[in-house]
Amino acid sequence: MHNEQLTMKNEQGVLMVEQDGFEPEITVFTCIYCAYMAIDTAGALRIRYPANIKLIKLPCTGKTDARYLLEAFEQGADGVCVVGCPIGNCHHVRGNERGHARVKYVKELLDEVGLGSERLEMYFVSGGMGETFANAVREMTDRVRALGPSPLKNGR
Repeated sequence: MHNEQLTMKNEQGVLMVEQDGFEPEITVFTCIYCAYMAIDTAGALRIRYPANIKLIKLPCTGKTDARYLLEAFEQGADGVCVVGCPIGNCHHVRGNERGHARVKYVKELLDEVGLGSERLEMYFVSGGMGETFANAVREMTDRVRALGPSPLKNGR
């Protein structure tokens, strides 16, 4: 069996690679409140979402550190997403806003180093939004699948 590779550019001019059989590894940082409850809701309702995600629980997305996000890529993630409480509804008042600011900062860093900001995203869900969580990780998986494997994996 061989892997065929199709290379093209998206609207932003970022090089995208589609490979047959490539299934991206996605690291998902979640708060222990709304986001983790949404994951639990998805499971209870038997809502399917990609099995290629690795969940990491944080007390709050406000505890998201740029080092955590960058380290996820260093450890082999093809994409990373942060899932927190809806804006204005954080259990730690404005933690999700702090987390969002850090995600925006790291997206800029990813563009500067050539990894691409499209590999990182933040989503906001409340506890009963299992379908929304599932759609978010499906969207992230599809996006990263189109981008191809992380360039950092070539150095491994």
